[in-house]
Amino acid sequence: MSLPKPGPMSLVPFVSVENMMRIVVERGIERTLVELARYIEQDFLRWPQFDKMPRIAAHSPDGVIELMPTSDGRSYGFKYVNGHPKNVRSSRQTVTAFGVLSDVETGYPVLLTEMTILTALRTAATSAIVAKYLAPKGARAMAMIGNGAQSEFQCLAFKALCGIDTVHLYDVDARATEKTVRNLKGKGLNVVTCKAGEEAMEGAQIITTCTADKQFATILTDNMVGPGVHINAIGGDCPGKTELHRDILLRSDIFVEYSPQTRIEGEIQQLPSDHPVTEIWQVMIGEAAGRTSDNQITLFDSVGFATEDFSALRYVNTVLKEHQGQEMLDMLADPDDPRDLFGMIERYGKAVGEL
Repeated sequence: MSLPKPGPMSLVPFVSVENMMRIVVERGIERTLVELARYIEQDFLRWPQFDKMPRIAAHSPDGVIELMPTSDGRSYGFKYVNGHPKNVRSSRQTVTAFGVLSDVETGYPVLLTEMTILTALRTAATSAIVAKYLAPKGARAMAMIGNGAQSEFQCLAFKALCGIDTVHLYDVDARATEKTVRNLKGKGLNVVTCKAGEEAMEGAQIITTCTADKQFATILTDNMVGPGVHINAIGGDCPGKTELHRDILLRSDIFVEYSPQTRIEGEIQQLPSDHPVTEIWQVMIGEAAGRTSDNQITLFDSVGFATEDFSALRYVNTVLKEHQGQEMLDMLADPDDPRDLFGMIERYGKAVGEL
């Protein structure tokens, strides 16, 4: 007697790290970033349709583990993600993630995927799509402060979506900068290495900060930021972790993803709870102003929000129609009679016993 095979409703598509890399390589990273940004923008434009809540976080002295759920009423998505800056000491990633997309009508998952790579892609795509609304017109140079795992994705997203052709790199760890220079070689960017943050600021119209330490840090001091720039602050993403001096915030017009979450986790945790900020979806639909003058400092205080991961899951689910980039996992019990889960186990036991 042969063992029973998984039923037709037991299988869930799974995208492994290897298959995610294959998808990105086959499509091209810049094409992937542009396409993903389109999905993110589409979902920001229908912001009121989504369930929204600050992510659920479990903090420890070493880092944080978070769940990021949302739904548009038709599909439900969540991401599991951690942030552990000390992981680099043991050759582990600072951030790892996986995610699930489900059908609201049945509750059945339709996709399980790695999201370590996908989070890097969606973070960069979000940064660049927001900059299209806030950055100075004709911006060509960006300072990239923090040259860790996210840096190349950010640089290429700003190239593909915003027309950036020059990046100024700075990191306290020169090896991180060397790695970024090596990875960006031949990618169509003029890459300038800098020995100090102040040097990286010179001539840059866009400033991206992306550092990992879980502490109140001052990566940018007030004197480093001149008028007319756009700041893309993506490193501060949990309570007690910031990158910008408070005085910079007071000089800037601040834009966020979801205010209740950003006030807990973002740069604006340094400010009173009633300090005015604008949610970026309001700018995208024309309900609020973005950049209004040449001298204005715009700040995207980005902590990452669940709708962006939902968009990324939705994008991958669509891309799988073109790529054989998945395995089928036997994840869901599918008995012949949905009321007879116990009987399914019994029949399996008998089949095993007869082999």
